[in-house]
Amino acid sequence: MIVFSVLLAALFLLLGVSKLLALPRMRDLAAHAGFSVAAYRGIGALEVAGAAGLLVGLTVPLLGASAGVGLLLLLAGAVITHVRNRDGVRELAPAAVCAVLVAGYLAALGLSS
Repeated sequence: MIVFSVLLAALFLLLGVSKLLALPRMRDLAAHAGFSVAAYRGIGALEVAGAAGLLVGLTVPLLGASAGVGLLLLLAGAVITHVRNRDGVRELAPAAVCAVLVAGYLAALGLSS
């Protein structure tokens, strides 16, 4: 569970920081999704907070679960955005895969308690 939590946190930290820094690829993705750079930075801040919550969850499981639920809701919004934009599988897959990983984390967390 520790390795899964740390890897998931690292993934969301990387994604969140990329959005916060407004790297060129993230600016392009924001424009494609119909978000301003400021709004995309807000999403990045939520991802960083979620990553921190996953790590804190190693000692306070309720916070880890809360962070996981928050990330899952964020990813549901991402999937909905991709569907509304009629994006293909290639654009939709990263959000869907991340959602499955977070759902797996939450299931594992529930099984370990």
